[in-house]
Amino acid sequence: MFKTRTNKNIDVQNLPWAPERITSTRRLPHVFAQDELPQADKRGLAGARLFFSARTREASRFGPFRQFLVNPSWRAAQGLKLIGLGERIDVCIKELPVSYVQTQRVIAEIWQTLHPKFVVHLGIARGSSVVTLEQTGKNRGYRDKDVRGHCPVSHCCVDEAPEELCSVIDMRAVSKQLKEEAGMDVVYSRDAGRYLCDFAYYCSLYHGQGRAALIHIPTSGGLASADRLVPLLQTLIRTMLPDISQQSNGHHAVKHERLQGQ
Repeated sequence: MFKTRTNKNIDVQNLPWAPERITSTRRLPHVFAQDELPQADKRGLAGARLFFSARTREASRFGPFRQFLVNPSWRAAQGLKLIGLGERIDVCIKELPVSYVQTQRVIAEIWQTLHPKFVVHLGIARGSSVVTLEQTGKNRGYRDKDVRGHCPVSHCCVDEAPEELCSVIDMRAVSKQLKEEAGMDVVYSRDAGRYLCDFAYYCSLYHGQGRAALIHIPTSGGLASADRLVPLLQTLIRTMLPDISQQSNGHHAVKHERLQGQ
């Protein structure tokens, strides 16, 4: 059993997104105060556990991301742990290894032992200047080797499982809402890249019955800076919470089927 990290593991003084150092929240009108969460969130997610995963620092020294000394997705996860999503929501974070086998094991363990309401995976979109919301995880086509030089057996996530799985979150609707109402640089995608992020996402969608999200964060432009990125991610995830609350109460079956068919 692995240990989740808590606030005591984070050096607050050295984080540019510590609450007293965030200067850009005025540009994010949809950041909720803790007592302003939508009522659906309070009813369906009170006391809920939300889990965030990101790649290890090993990922930053491997393959296309070796130029990053510290993995930006893990720094973002630490920032979200620090500022939170509301006083009644338990935020846990976990680094994922750059290994298909270990990623598969850790994700199964998260869902089977910690029973989160929702899992958010954070990954890097190299060269991108926008945040990308991934709708689907793909089951097959994983032919690029991991840090140990291995590929999944049969090049797939789960044998005899669907070719793709969708999040219960309507990522197209979320990206449109945040663009129109808050002017955020957020885009929608149905192809997460057939590497470890996509692999982890599919495994999480499979174990969590769609209650997962994959957010690719930028490595260039203004949003690559933590003091802008972390509050934006907080806003994004809080925008998704009403959907998770409704889904946990059994209202999302029809919508999930529609997203699968898009």
